[in-house]
Amino acid sequence: MTLDATRLESLLGKVVNELGAASNAALVILGDKLGLFRGLSKGAMTSAELAAETGTHERYVREWLSAQAASGFIGYDRDTAKFSMSPEQVAVFADVESTVCMAGGFHLMSAVYHDEPRLTEAFRSGKGLGWGDHCNCLFCGVERFFRPGYRANLVAEWLPALDGVVAKLERGAKVADVGCGHGVSTTLMAQAFPNSEFIGIDFHEGSIEHARKQAGRLRNVRFEAARAQDFRGSGYDLVTMFDALHDMGDPLGAVAHVRRAIKDYGTLMLVEPAAGDSLADNLIPVGRVYYAGSTHICVPTSLNQEVGAALGAQAGEKKLIEVIRKGGFTRVRKATSTPFNMVLEARC
Repeated sequence: MTLDATRLESLLGKVVNELGAASNAALVILGDKLGLFRGLSKGAMTSAELAAETGTHERYVREWLSAQAASGFIGYDRDTAKFSMSPEQVAVFADVESTVCMAGGFHLMSAVYHDEPRLTEAFRSGKGLGWGDHCNCLFCGVERFFRPGYRANLVAEWLPALDGVVAKLERGAKVADVGCGHGVSTTLMAQAFPNSEFIGIDFHEGSIEHARKQAGRLRNVRFEAARAQDFRGSGYDLVTMFDALHDMGDPLGAVAHVRRAIKDYGTLMLVEPAAGDSLADNLIPVGRVYYAGSTHICVPTSLNQEVGAALGAQAGEKKLIEVIRKGGFTRVRKATSTPFNMVLEARC
C-alpha cells in the first residue's frame, strides 16, 4: 500500500486536532464547574491571580490556562504573562445567561464517554439504550445545551413565525409541550403567556420531577409523565415538540395522537435539528455534531422503544414532513430556521 504524503499529512493534522479537542473537553467541564471561566471573565489575570480568585491551586490553574489558550478559548499576552477573555469568549464560555453559551454541550461529553461500553454492546446486539439508562449528567447537559437557543428564539422568533399562534396564547390557550425533558421550553412559554395553560409531558419520570422543581410557583404550568403516543387530554390549541420527535420509537404514532388531541384549528410546532435531506447535504460542522450525538443518544433511544423508527437527528425536512402528513396533518411548512434548528408548522 502506497501512502500519499500530502493526504496523510492533512489527515494526521485533523487527528491531532481531534485528540486535543476531545481531551480539552473535559477541561472545559472542569473550568465551568470550578468557575475558572467566570473568574477570568472579570479581567486579565495571571495564573496566581485566577487561582486566588477561584480558591484553586495555582499550578493546576496554570496548566489549565495554557490548555485553553492553546485551544483558542482564551487569550494570552506574552509580555504581561496574563490570560484574558474577549467578549465573545465570555459569551460562549462564562456567561450562563448568554444566548450563545455552549458550556452545556461539553457537559454532554461526560455522558457519552461514560456510556460508551453500553453503546458498544448495543452495536453488537442491535438493542437500544433507554433514555433513563444513560449517565445522569446527560439530562442536565441536554438542558444546558438547548436552553440558550430556546431562550433566544422561542418567544421572540419561533412562536411569532406560526400563523396566529401568538394571538391565541395572549388571549389564553391550552398547550401541550411533548417531550419536554427538564421543562425549559414549557417554562419559557408559561412565563411569556400567563393567560395560557401549559402542560409539559415527558416519558422520563426523573426529568418530570426536575421540571416541577424548576417551574417553582408558576401557576399556569404543570408537568406529567406520559408517552407521546398516548398522553392525556384533548382540545389543545397548540402542541409543541422541541428536539424530541426524532428520538421517539414511534414518531408516527406520536403525531397521530397529537392530531386526535388537538383542536381542528390547532397547530403542531416541531423544532428539529437543522438538516438537509441527504447525507451529502449534512457533511458540514453542524451535521457532524448532530450525527455524533445521534449515534450516541438519539438512535439508541429510539431503538429501545416500540417500533424503533430511529429517524436520527439528521432526518431532514422531507422525511419529517412525510411523517407529519401520514399522522393526519394536511398543511405543513417550514416556518423559520436557525443554523441549528428548523421549525415546522403543521395544521389540520
